[in-house]
Amino acid sequence: MSFTDAAQVRSAQASVPAPREQSAAARGGQSGTVPDEAQDAAAGLAEVARATEALYGVVAELDQLDLRGPSLLPGWSRGHVVTHLARNADALVNLLTWAKTGVEHPMYLSRADRDADIEEGSGRLPQLLRADLDAACQRFAAYARDLPTGAWEAEVDHPRLGLFRAHRVPWLRLREVWVHLVDLDRGVGFADLPPELVEGFLEDAAAHYADHPGTPEVRIEVEFPDGRQRDWALGSAGEGSPLVSGAAADVLGWLTGRHSGERLAGTAPALPSWL
Repeated sequence: MSFTDAAQVRSAQASVPAPREQSAAARGGQSGTVPDEAQDAAAGLAEVARATEALYGVVAELDQLDLRGPSLLPGWSRGHVVTHLARNADALVNLLTWAKTGVEHPMYLSRADRDADIEEGSGRLPQLLRADLDAACQRFAAYARDLPTGAWEAEVDHPRLGLFRAHRVPWLRLREVWVHLVDLDRGVGFADLPPELVEGFLEDAAAHYADHPGTPEVRIEVEFPDGRQRDWALGSAGEGSPLVSGAAADVLGWLTGRHSGERLAGTAPALPSWL
């Protein structure tokens, strides 16, 4: 979907499009001899397409004043966020290239280069920001679509997550798109994310702090929209550790550093930096 298409179909009330029918591979149904890793990647790519559609709908409505305005990330305008999403797509293409060729292709040459690229692109005109984002999203989608099935099993290296198999790349992109869509602060919050994805994002967020220096000992009790509850423990939290609880969307916002935990029951401790 192009930005023009998104602007035509998006209504003021509908910030997130309804789920679309997935392929058999994405649903985990009949897949013949397709490896589990390729099926998992296909499911992730279907979700990335859905999230990108929602992203396009929001970014299409941002004018120059909006893009210069602050995002929910300290020190970043909305233009910074949009540019980061474009550069992240290209960085993940680098990981897929590594998976395909076996030749090391790091996401970024360095953290300084990453930051400089985002800063350079953040102040461009709206039409240039949109064109850059669209081109980067299309490059990622095309490269992932054409990736040989076996390449999804290859190991690649993420600067923060370490070694992992390439079939996780679409899911990394999915989290980037949804979380930074919230950061644009244009009517999409964590409560608007597809409910079936929020639990996985919470698992990833809790795992992020597992070996993170300075993580406080705290138990987390999460209530999902369907009435289910799940518990997580940060640090070496046990039965006697402090407890915080709340709705899944609010807990996710706290774990990802988007708010300080004021929406949760209990005293939410300060967490180490998310990035």
